[in-house]
Amino acid sequence: VQLVESGGGSAQPGGSLRLSCAADTYTVSTYCMAWFRQAPGKQREGVAAIARRGGETYVGSVAGRFTISKDNADKTLYLQMNSLRPEDTAMYYCAADPRPSWLCSTTSDYGSWGQGTQVTVS
Repeated sequence: VQLVESGGGSAQPGGSLRLSCAADTYTVSTYCMAWFRQAPGKQREGVAAIARRGGETYVGSVAGRFTISKDNADKTLYLQMNSLRPEDTAMYYCAADPRPSWLCSTTSDYGSWGQGTQVTVS
């Protein structure tokens, strides 16, 4: 599975960014997909996950600010990030795994990863 992130960059506090993760049709439509992030000196953290049929899960610190979505036709996973905070600064990674929907979460490991895209809020 090949995953390619884009859309990172710099934003001011309170601003917005949208991350994209390009994959293939089969992966986007059948896999559990998620966004993770890792800030310097910190452990990797699951941010949001979306199951095969669209059920969404968020870590508490981003709930209400971030939205995960996917477009099967465009073969793309998205992360819309609003009301950005300096603590959102991190490398963001797209991940995918062929697990059942009831196991799709932000806390377990995933089998496929992208190369990451940097988000800086300052």
